[in-house]
Amino acid sequence: MCFQDGEFRVGASDLLIGEIHGCRFYISKSQFEHWQDTHLTIDVTPGRGASFSLEIPLGVRFVTKSRLFTEEEKQDLLPVSPGGG
Repeated sequence: MCFQDGEFRVGASDLLIGEIHGCRFYISKSQFEHWQDTHLTIDVTPGRGASFSLEIPLGVRFVTKSRLFTEEEKQDLLPVSPGGG
């Protein structure tokens, strides 16, 4: 889900894993444990999502694409930040 800055409460179980066009992107610790070896690409496509996310009125939805990191990519990864970023 996409929220305006300040509308989502980041908790102790949320990890900051990056930014998309200056917007912070969080994932829960439990999700991170499952996806930590995966390269995630967040894309936008025309259509309507099934949530109350910020992009819904724009007629677009987010799509997550994934693939496993190569061994070389794993060596270049930076540590994730705890919630609050």
